[in-house]
Amino acid sequence: MLDLTAKPYSLTAEQIKWVHEIVAQMSTEAKIGQLFFVIGQDEDQVNLNDFIAKYQPGGMMYRPDKAEKIRREQLTANQASKLPLFFAANLESGGNGIVNEGTWFGTPLQMAATDDPKAAHDLGAVSGSEARQVGTNMSFAPIVDIDKNFRNPIMNTRTFGSDKNRVIKMVDAQLEGLTENQIIPVVKHFPGDGVDDRDQHLLSSVNSLSADDWMESYGQIYHHLIDNGVPAVMIAHIMQPAWERRLEPGITDKDLRPATSSKLLVNGLLRSVLKFNGLAITDATPMIGYNAAMARKDLLPATINAGIDMILFNKNIDEDYQFITDAVNNGVISQERLTEAVTRIVATKLAQGIMNEDCQATFEVPETINLNLEQHQEFAQEVAKKSVTLVKDRDHLLPMTPQRYPRVRLVVLGDEDDGGFKEGGHVTQLFKERLQKAGFEVSVFDHKHLDFHEMFEEGVADAKKKFDLALYVANVETASNQTTTRLDWVHLMAADSPWFMKSIPTIFVSTANPYHLYDLPMVSTFINAYTGNIPSVDAVMRKLQGQEEFTGKSPVDPFCGDFTTRL
Repeated sequence: MLDLTAKPYSLTAEQIKWVHEIVAQMSTEAKIGQLFFVIGQDEDQVNLNDFIAKYQPGGMMYRPDKAEKIRREQLTANQASKLPLFFAANLESGGNGIVNEGTWFGTPLQMAATDDPKAAHDLGAVSGSEARQVGTNMSFAPIVDIDKNFRNPIMNTRTFGSDKNRVIKMVDAQLEGLTENQIIPVVKHFPGDGVDDRDQHLLSSVNSLSADDWMESYGQIYHHLIDNGVPAVMIAHIMQPAWERRLEPGITDKDLRPATSSKLLVNGLLRSVLKFNGLAITDATPMIGYNAAMARKDLLPATINAGIDMILFNKNIDEDYQFITDAVNNGVISQERLTEAVTRIVATKLAQGIMNEDCQATFEVPETINLNLEQHQEFAQEVAKKSVTLVKDRDHLLPMTPQRYPRVRLVVLGDEDDGGFKEGGHVTQLFKERLQKAGFEVSVFDHKHLDFHEMFEEGVADAKKKFDLALYVANVETASNQTTTRLDWVHLMAADSPWFMKSIPTIFVSTANPYHLYDLPMVSTFINAYTGNIPSVDAVMRKLQGQEEFTGKSPVDPFCGDFTTRL
């Protein structure tokens, strides 16, 4: 099945001979090590040289940290390894996916709202350029999923929208920006997120499309990318029952599997039907959606036998390595299958230019870090200007000026930390400062110290004595391990909800989720900004005040197919 002369490798006969020789020289232990794509190790906690010597991993995926520290850790790890490593990061929204100082450029949905592929190209170029400065050579992006279900809690602004053709157009541009900077793209999440309303961090979710509907949507995207030579695909903990049933008629429901343990979906659909010849990597294996499939000692070998080449992250690293070692030793994973996976890994490293035929790293890491932040911020500002979208302004509340609405009640939803990962940060202070600078008198709703008199005893007249307009900002981001991204009001009397909106002008701005109209259909004015970074907040403020036109085009249906949201 593996053809190193074909895309995405296109290796010469001499190069192929070299790849096979290198793999043949490797011990079984070294081959097993290559299968593992481990979490990036912190030099303050682990001796990197000892770690690499012990586990011999094929790749490391780093979370954001200080640029100089990331650069030093990746250089140290590579120097300690017999084969250069893949160093990956989630470069979904900018260079902030790998370095703390990096540019938070914007979400994919924001790029799509410009309706200009240049925005997606710049996203790839900015994140790729900044990642390259610290030695990162692989991106777990672009996201090629389709946002088909507005209730999906994990995709949302991470996608390029609900139209497959727009997704293809934007993904192509982002790929170009990444590869221009020598970053290996890994497209995700096969067989396709965005259909279910659940999160595979918590369970095995389901892509419930029929086989034909899947092929007309997700299948067309993957066909296009594979034909164009995409080097790597991330396999998700997502079921696609219709295709498993088509490939194995009569399969029982209990035998259906998420793609990360399904030979039917990987070797069958991805490799045989779609003709993908490249590297397959799992999504993170600590996720419950992965572990729900079967016992982990059986699951890890099943993943390799399904046709997947690399396992992302571990629970207990020693235990996981032992599970794979035992499976190889007892023949559950054949030497042939092990060799095939490692051959793909080595061939990808050679073909993608991160190592040469002397097994030396060829990916040059600059001696001096230059993130080029000023120029990248300018690019982000241009995207923000083009993308902010006016969904509706039923009662013509805009423009919002100090003369028209001197006193503003600012209510921000979603800025509170709940112990999870909040990728984007907070927007309360940004909006408050910019409103005050524009000449508004601002009172911020205090979620921590509720005014019981206001909640239980005040009416419209009392509210009008305090503010002339209410500005609601929702910064409710998608995040791992959460069930919904819906509006969640203060549970006591929905104290922060705009009960007065029919009497007092109320404007709603979303900085992180385009679908909030579903929970607040009666609001008069609704704006989607898609990203809560500084350029987007500044663009929203200019447009609110009538200083700049709204030019964004919604890549999804912000009305959620519900007639009440249009009223």
